[in-house]
Amino acid sequence: MKLGEAHWLWTLLIAAAATVPAASGLWLDLPASGQKCISEELHNNAVVLADYYAFIGEDYDVNATLAPTITVRVTSPYGNEIHHKEKVAHGQFAFTATEAGNYMACFSLDGDQGGKKVTVGIDWKTGIAAKDWDTVARKEKIEGLELELKKLEESVESIHNNLYHLVNREAEMREVSESTNARVVWYSLMALAICIVTSTLQILYLRRYFRKKKLI
Repeated sequence: MKLGEAHWLWTLLIAAAATVPAASGLWLDLPASGQKCISEELHNNAVVLADYYAFIGEDYDVNATLAPTITVRVTSPYGNEIHHKEKVAHGQFAFTATEAGNYMACFSLDGDQGGKKVTVGIDWKTGIAAKDWDTVARKEKIEGLELELKKLEESVESIHNNLYHLVNREAEMREVSESTNARVVWYSLMALAICIVTSTLQILYLRRYFRKKKLI
């Protein structure tokens, strides 16, 4: 392979890796009472970095002095508390998943906001998007194409882990489905056996009854 062709190949691979979704930003309108939550399914050792900020109106103003305060609670699939803050207008949480499953972040208002619409902006990053590449570059003394190749390697590893997680989930679901089907079959057979025994006993009873009454 020629040098020019190799360069274009690596460029295409890097561009493809850049299209892998690893970060998401969204806004949530909080209700006057209760809470609103978001969740994401993560596999073991997945890295998460998230920023959140509350504001009133349509646009977030970093210089706002009267920003509303909220309560934030992040829990693992088994209910373990990862992050919990009260009466904050903005903040950040980061963690590495130790349990595979749905991680949930819930937001609620602190007190009455006079009927004003309060919105929470969330910048949720996972995988390579949550990594501090500037620090990695300084620590490993890499830059340019070598740094992009490092990102590509991390992207490939992340995709591999996601696929492995999906395969495991599919195997678990198949096992549950097969177990459920087996139970349904046994239940059907048991119900059929009960019906046959009941019908046989009814026939014997009616035959005996009719003979006793000399009807047959």
